[in-house]
Amino acid sequence: MQKILIFSLAYYPNQISGAESSIKDITERIDPNDIEFHMVTLRYNSEFSKIEKIGNVLVHRIGLVKKNPSFEDLGKIPLDLNKPLYQFLATAKACQLHRKYKYDAIWAMMAHSAGVPAVIFKLTHPKVKYFLTLQEGDPIDYIEKTMKPLWPLFTRAFTKADKVQVISTFLANWAKKRGVPDDKIELIYDGANPRDLNEVVSEQEIAEFKKTLNKKSDEIYLVNTARLVHQKANDDVIRALKSLPDNIKFLIVGDGPDEAMLKNLTKELDLENRVIFTGRVDRSEVTKYRKAADIFICPSRSEGLGHALLSAMASRLPVVATQEGGLAEFIFDAQRDLDKKATAWAVDKDSPEQIVSAVKDILANPEKTKKITDTARIMVETKYNWDMIAKDMRDKIFSNI
Repeated sequence: MQKILIFSLAYYPNQISGAESSIKDITERIDPNDIEFHMVTLRYNSEFSKIEKIGNVLVHRIGLVKKNPSFEDLGKIPLDLNKPLYQFLATAKACQLHRKYKYDAIWAMMAHSAGVPAVIFKLTHPKVKYFLTLQEGDPIDYIEKTMKPLWPLFTRAFTKADKVQVISTFLANWAKKRGVPDDKIELIYDGANPRDLNEVVSEQEIAEFKKTLNKKSDEIYLVNTARLVHQKANDDVIRALKSLPDNIKFLIVGDGPDEAMLKNLTKELDLENRVIFTGRVDRSEVTKYRKAADIFICPSRSEGLGHALLSAMASRLPVVATQEGGLAEFIFDAQRDLDKKATAWAVDKDSPEQIVSAVKDILANPEKTKKITDTARIMVETKYNWDMIAKDMRDKIFSNI
């Protein structure tokens, strides 16, 4: 049996994003008799065990803790120190674990958050294989500026990797820019939420869920199910809402550092009865919110791939999005991408007026909308399926041990 140690800043049951959920979706599809996965991640909550088995991953938690911290606590000292401390504490923990478990390989989830501790381990254990996954969604310039204090190690996080898996051509180009040769780069996309793709939520459940949301029959719900951060541009959707009919509401699913700003903007624009904030929602429940809504809108300012948009397409929702970063690889617009079948409505970033036009076009053209959503669903089924992705990871990445 092979043993792989994963470096990841976050993991269940802490707040997670697409990167962490992809670890779970991949590892749970690999036979535990073939590969045993371990992980070093941050703990934050003193109520969480230091060691816990989650699926096919034995999770080892480190770092500063507080009992049941709020989201605001994560951005304050002492918990705010966890991310910089992880760059070195994770290496020490990995070395300690390696003496006991004798890992065959290490796997870093994102260069800017886990690449540094992984490469320090690699430099001290050169015989252990090192795999890097690029899932970054923040602007590349911002990431590189943030990592300047650790630049030599950050650079080696790329160049010392035995394989670099990227989830979009956009990120593959970044890897090349950072000095990774073509033969070490593997493009393996991420997938949609399996609950959306497998349609595990019944029509009756959706109807009942709409009642809990107090959704009226004549109301149209726009929805976004991504972390509340500047990158996701929820503020542009709120501004667009001001120019749309009163029966159109915006369902914001999730939490994040932009929550207070977005609530203040909603109040300033007198839209408090039309913008619904759900707070944090477990990934297993997010599908219900998507299926209860009518249009998915995420006009991202930057994106490595866009997991939530793929999940929305799997749920047959019409999607309004930008073509920033990795989104350009599957957001195809009828007017902008004449050589491809349309899968969505593309807008420029920071363009609330284009969001308004896209929403009106979707509502005014139901036959066109159905054709586009059907095309998007088929694309996700054939190209962004976790069963296929896990097989590619096993055959193209982990088989290199």
